[in-house]
Amino acid sequence: MKIETQDLAAVGICPKGARTFCRRHGLDFRKFIKEGGAPEEILLATGDAMARKLVEKAHGRRQR
Repeated sequence: MKIETQDLAAVGICPKGARTFCRRHGLDFRKFIKEGGAPEEILLATGDAMARKLVEKAHGRRQR
C-alpha cells in the first residue's frame, strides 16, 4: 500500500518532522511529496517505530 501525505497528518507528523525522518533514514522527501507518497515497504524497512505507527494508522484509515 502507498503511504500518502495525508497519512502523515493523520498521525500528527508535520512536514518538518517528515523531512527530518526522511533525512535520518536516507529517503528523498521531495520525491515522497512529488509522487504523493511512498510504498509502505520502504518506510517499514527503516525499522523506525514512527514508520510502523504511520503504516498501521494508514491501514486503519483505508478500512473505514
